[in-house]
Amino acid sequence: MNALPLQNPRPRPTRVYVFATCVVDLMAPQAGMDAIELIRSAGIEIEFPQAQSCCGQPAWTSGYTEEARRVARSQLDLFPEPWPIVVPSGSCAGMMVHHWPRLLADDPELLKRAQDIGARVVEWSAFIHDLAHDGLSPASAQRREPVKVALHTSCSARREMGSHVPSEALLRALPGVELVQQARVTECCGFGGTFSARHPAISGAMVSDKLEALRDSRADVVVSADCGCLLNLHHAAEKRREASKSGETLPRCVHLASFLRERVLGSTEAAQQVTD
Repeated sequence: MNALPLQNPRPRPTRVYVFATCVVDLMAPQAGMDAIELIRSAGIEIEFPQAQSCCGQPAWTSGYTEEARRVARSQLDLFPEPWPIVVPSGSCAGMMVHHWPRLLADDPELLKRAQDIGARVVEWSAFIHDLAHDGLSPASAQRREPVKVALHTSCSARREMGSHVPSEALLRALPGVELVQQARVTECCGFGGTFSARHPAISGAMVSDKLEALRDSRADVVVSADCGCLLNLHHAAEKRREASKSGETLPRCVHLASFLRERVLGSTEAAQQVTD
């Protein structure tokens, strides 16, 4: 890749855990496979704990503290080895890093285990960015079609994990990719986990504003490392296309892992939409 502007990449591991998140598992499995394939392409072995489930964020942000605590506690035995825990969702990574310790603060032993896990959690784009410093090469990327890309970063991923920084650096380093800026880039898309179900009118207005900003950016593709946001944007865009007599042109929605895999490894299946 071209030179990437971030400093002090983490040491290269030989093996990592992957915590896929429930949204990736149930709604966008191809994004999870693409995220794993890029890690494997760098010669790193993957451990995928089969008992993993939700990070507990939907319950936590809805005020169901005890339920979120039980979910967090049930995951603590999944990562016994001192390997990095790579999470292809900034919001879920933020939940594990910042909120698991808060949920388990009343039990010193559980708190210590949660803090150990949190110290090893790495948001996926940050992990891949570090690998790009260490030889992950965009094979044949120069032969890809030029494309304009807008990046959407979920509110939690941006605030809690700063994942927009490595994500932008990865996209800017890809030959043929023009990163375009949408208006009010930091604004929420309206998903917010259960917020979109509890307040559909407000959520709908927010995603409509976001889609108009993305349309006006003239991006061909909107990428994000958060599948919840992508699902919200994708389905809202489909609804707008169906309602538009003129066939409104809106960018397709792709997980960052799928977009990078297609550009870097040349996979023919990786450029599918998040819901395919």
